[in-house]
Amino acid sequence: MRPVMDSVVEAIGETPLVRLDRLTRHLGVSGTILAKLDYLNPGFSKKDRAALGIIEEAEASGALQPGQTVVELTSGNMGTGLAIVCGIRGYPFIAVMSKGNSEERARMMRALGAEVVLVDQLPGSVPGQVSGGDLELVDREAKRITRERSAFRADQFHRDGNWLAHYRTTGPELWEQSGGTVDAFVDFIGSGGSYAGVTKALKERSPTLRCYVVEPAGAAAAAGEAVTRPDHPIQGGGYAMADLAFLKDVTVDGYLQVTGEDARETTRLLARFEGVFGGFSAGANVAAAVQLLRGAEAGKTVAVIVCDSGLKYLSTDLWG
Repeated sequence: MRPVMDSVVEAIGETPLVRLDRLTRHLGVSGTILAKLDYLNPGFSKKDRAALGIIEEAEASGALQPGQTVVELTSGNMGTGLAIVCGIRGYPFIAVMSKGNSEERARMMRALGAEVVLVDQLPGSVPGQVSGGDLELVDREAKRITRERSAFRADQFHRDGNWLAHYRTTGPELWEQSGGTVDAFVDFIGSGGSYAGVTKALKERSPTLRCYVVEPAGAAAAAGEAVTRPDHPIQGGGYAMADLAFLKDVTVDGYLQVTGEDARETTRLLARFEGVFGGFSAGANVAAAVQLLRGAEAGKTVAVIVCDSGLKYLSTDLWG
């Protein structure tokens, strides 16, 4: 049991790892899925780890000065993590987010003390379906605010504190909690930080362990496929970016694609059969793990991350 903590920041990490045996039985697949419940972090997502890692790295290097404003583009999860960490450590925080993301995220960040700037989507874009083009508009606005406020840009797509947080915490936790029984790891990529960090940590412990990148069907740019559906519903990733910095020096043993419909249905099954109330990307990860158990990893143990909470999607069709 943990002792009394000085702040909620100390509660980030050390999340539970659970077997999804009821779900695999229902789906009739052979093997085991282990789910890392990172939606139980204080900000209800795995991004709490990366937010803390980026801020600590910036403090140590002197890139972030006491009381300096922090700015970041976000789909809501990194912004929530940064709102918590910055609030505790005394940095004003500005979250810049597309209007295509669910409104719960903006409300939560404001409640945590963040200033939230919402950016219009591209003409013809669908709310709830944020494309790489929409993200470019958000990035442009984040850069403008960073210049005007002389702020520190958290830059989750490039700052090493992101992947290092998962290398130092998520990966080792997963290995130790599973007793070293993991055969494969799958991860739906946004910035690529959790995939890179966890993969490097796991492969140091077991070089034969296989790691797979998960992307939306029709937006699998990292896999080298043509992008035909950039406006998929799986929020928080799948931005159809082929050149993610964190993936350049990390092994990818395979690429998997999941449709928005499969992610949605699997998220609902995860809640109904396992009591795990995750978000869209959790469903994408578990759906990808099921693909593996029906094929290349049949009978094996596949690890996934439940990236964020279903509470962040109550205004979407995920629970409609």
